[in-house]
Amino acid sequence: MISYSTEQFPVINILLAGVGGQGVLLASDILVEVALQSNLDTKKSEVHGMAQRGGSVVSQVRFGEHIHSPLIPDGDVHLLVAFEKLEALRYLDAVRPDGAVIYNTQQITPLTVYFSNISYPRQVDELCRRKTPHVFSIDAVGKAEELGNLKVVNSLMLGALSRLLQFDEEIWKHVIGTRVPAKTKALNETAFNAGASLMNR
Repeated sequence: MISYSTEQFPVINILLAGVGGQGVLLASDILVEVALQSNLDTKKSEVHGMAQRGGSVVSQVRFGEHIHSPLIPDGDVHLLVAFEKLEALRYLDAVRPDGAVIYNTQQITPLTVYFSNISYPRQVDELCRRKTPHVFSIDAVGKAEELGNLKVVNSLMLGALSRLLQFDEEIWKHVIGTRVPAKTKALNETAFNAGASLMNR
């Protein structure tokens, strides 16, 4: 399986995208803290204008030895993590040819599609693979339902992402444990492990 490390690239650029309420911003906060605890410089930017109304939520995370700007240069995303599959297509042009896409197979139809004659794209996987061969689709919602709590989708997505990065698993779990309610710590750790396991298929 492909992986990305600061030994390969001076700076790693990750774009997380989803819909309001999916936990994208918490996931990006956790990613930043994991990078910091791994002794890397890191910066983050985010856009969440209409997030509470189901709008697109985007966070850019960059880490390496020295990071001068939180904004990812055009077309330089190493890892696109899409919490909803249309968001994978929305930001696909930003992905490098040697980059990777992880997307949740959940479909949330935007209002602009719902109230128009536009069709929701059906061939998401095929379109992503035209950009890069490194495409991973996971049913994070289905697995979260199995675990009994849809709020752990972000931990599932982070677990999947962890398989493509070089950070220590214990750092991931420690940071997640400090950022979620204490009573859900064990559940979120289980979700993280489940997300990592989904990448083994």
